[in-house]
Amino acid sequence: MLVPVILSGGAGTRLWPVSRSAYPKPFMKMGDGESLLYKTLDRALHLAAGSPVLTVTGRDYYFLTRDDYAGHPQADLDRLPFLLEPAGRNTAPAVLLAALHAVEHVAPDATLLVLPADHLIRDLDAFAADAQRAAALAADGWLVTFGIRPTHPETGFGYIRMGEAIAGREGRQVGAFVEKPNRDTAETYVASGQYVWNSGMFCFRADALIAAAEQTCPDVLAAVRVCHTGASGSESPVEFSREAFLAQPDISIDYAIMERAPRVAVVPAQFDWSDIGSWKAISELEGESDAADADGNRVRGSAIVVESSNCYIQSDARMVAAVGVRDLVIVDTGDAVLVADRERAQQVKLVVDRLRASNHDAATFHKTVHRPWGSYTVLEDGDDCKVKRLTVKPGHVLSLQLHHRRSEHWTVVHGTAKVRVGEKEFLLQRNESTYIPMNTVHRLENPTDQDIHLIEVQCGDYFGEDDIVRLEDRYGRIPAKV
Repeated sequence: MLVPVILSGGAGTRLWPVSRSAYPKPFMKMGDGESLLYKTLDRALHLAAGSPVLTVTGRDYYFLTRDDYAGHPQADLDRLPFLLEPAGRNTAPAVLLAALHAVEHVAPDATLLVLPADHLIRDLDAFAADAQRAAALAADGWLVTFGIRPTHPETGFGYIRMGEAIAGREGRQVGAFVEKPNRDTAETYVASGQYVWNSGMFCFRADALIAAAEQTCPDVLAAVRVCHTGASGSESPVEFSREAFLAQPDISIDYAIMERAPRVAVVPAQFDWSDIGSWKAISELEGESDAADADGNRVRGSAIVVESSNCYIQSDARMVAAVGVRDLVIVDTGDAVLVADRERAQQVKLVVDRLRASNHDAATFHKTVHRPWGSYTVLEDGDDCKVKRLTVKPGHVLSLQLHHRRSEHWTVVHGTAKVRVGEKEFLLQRNESTYIPMNTVHRLENPTDQDIHLIEVQCGDYFGEDDIVRLEDRYGRIPAKV
């Protein structure tokens, strides 16, 4: 049984300002309107043939992920179990937790197909064929990775040196895993024909992976077993103790297992692949479509380009004008603008480092922030007030809460809201409003079958998310989040 395991998360650094830590790369929409996560689920369902598709993601991304999955016509959310990480960790703990879960809930010899949620693969038939080749090797006890034949001397990827062919199977033994090379070394690798890019996708039996971990990283496996044993709930979603989870070593599956295990194979991929690792990669994908003009400019959204060449421009709402420039990436999300040389697009993560060092919200949040109950968009953020537009999904409810340092005014602009202020409960119709004083218990609920929209005006001397005293919450969130 082939069990796809989707790894979804990320720090949101290389594709800022669209990707941010509260809304990382897997949720980014491509030109066709589908997210990378949705496309990964589509690939997984293409192969699952009735077996479960397991998703390992952050607890903060759970409801956002379910919403994305719910849009897939073949997605049965009851057959899409989730393992929720309480904090960021590396891939070795994530994959080993998935393996222990599969042993317990599927079968000890279940074959896992590990798929990062931020890759783009368009040829599903070629991908399915390579996955079956990998599964055949995994059935023989091999730990399998997928290698991508290099199209150019890339210095941003790790490489795999392919070894001897495996008799009776379509794959090669791994000769060596190689760190990201410099330009001259990468050119040598590509010219030799014996090296492939390390894709970060894997295939192995759950029991074979665990046995290899016992040999190569017993300390990691021991910590993962403790974390798995202490998980809350056997049904999806499975949540882990924060203390036990953070006790797991922060190490990748490559370093912990794949580079040390004795029976490791590589399947040279026949499918197309991109890890969408920079804005340059995004611009090249757009350049393959009809979006490119005669001067090589690619535009998504609203832009005017005058005497410019080889530029990629993306704007969510505002008009962008480019005059007399070349080889630039220009991305406008409404609350932030990126202007970068295409060849230096990998350095965008340095911008995020500086934003985090200064505790700027733009490193984490967009103007529109997604929550389990819906979303809110910040319309104004001043010293004396903050204005938001809230969208609450049908049947959803915000937490029962109060604030010590701000009051709030709610005005319904669409739909009907059920409101509690203190001990009073009442319905609020379109163009009606209510006032919530400081230190007053309140809650907002959508009892209808349509989205409701409200304008929330906060007044006070502090508007941080930590001025929330949560009394009840349907979604089990920690007190510091709305």
